Amino acid sequence: MVITQTPLRVSLAGGGTDLEAFWSMEPGAVTSLAIDKFVYVIVKERFDEKIYINYSRKEIVQSVDEIAHELVREAMRLTGVSGGVEITSLADVPSEGTGLGSSSSVTVGLLNAFYAFQGIQVSADQLARQACDIEIDILGKPIGKQDQYIAAHGGVRFLEFLPDGSVRVERLPVYNEKYRKLGSNLLLFFTGRTRRANQILAKQNENVRDNIVYLREIRNHAYMVRNAIIEGEFDAIGDILHRTWEMKKMLADGISYPEIDEMYECARRAGALGGKICGAGGGGFLLLYCPRAAQDAVRSALHGYRELPFMIESDGSKVIFNYRRYRWK
Repeated sequence: MVITQTPLRVSLAGGGTDLEAFWSMEPGAVTSLAIDKFVYVIVKERFDEKIYINYSRKEIVQSVDEIAHELVREAMRLTGVSGGVEITSLADVPSEGTGLGSSSSVTVGLLNAFYAFQGIQVSADQLARQACDIEIDILGKPIGKQDQYIAAHGGVRFLEFLPDGSVRVERLPVYNEKYRKLGSNLLLFFTGRTRRANQILAKQNENVRDNIVYLREIRNHAYMVRNAIIEGEFDAIGDILHRTWEMKKMLADGISYPEIDEMYECARRAGALGGKICGAGGGGFLLLYCPRAAQDAVRSALHGYRELPFMIESDGSKVIFNYRRYRWK
């Protein structure tokens, strides 16, 4: 049996420039961090050759081609696992619609688990690239590349998406006390609504050329957050998040709605320096940058919304249990 643990993520700045419609014309950039909320994938050998899959539903099939769960199906095809396994996925938050990159964390975690099940070690870059292949190229999802890379690498990362399709990954020097200081100023509150991101992201893809000025500025914000982290000027991130959110709302309809706007302004009045909706928008989690002195007031102001406490996670997808025996023949 093999168990992998793959982190979810919070994107600080640059989201939208990781879409191919943008980076195919000019480089995109995102500053993102992994959090200690996880997707777990369990792969267990079975005596028979059937495939059992447990998630929000249960599947029992004879072959990979029969699998309805598209991420499991394509990850098995890519890694060469063909049968005689039971696969279970578990998550600390709902598996879709939260804006925390859970779908890509599932894909990365599946790939990692299937390789480990066969005794194969692969790099974080390979996991990220192949997760992108599955989600974007094979399944045609209108998403970007940042989620797969932060799920595979973990930590606090600055990612550059180059026109040749390559991704440059920089680990930012945030360790020990800096990790705690940066993480302690970030708060997550659930808006009470999940959403499917594909419709919003598809519209963003269509609007890239019309929104090129906004997207370039959003990309610049990713560089500004990177520099603020390197220099330890964490409070500057609040203002950058605020400016990013104001521009993000211009990219497509449905990214925000009146309740989110009121929720955000309420937090700002209580002392949050800035924030944004995680992921594509339209629901999910609201990220706030809030100095610790104002956090009680912000929590009081948002008392009707559930907070998700978290810390920055230094590791990317990893195998946390690996007990393999010979395969039954």
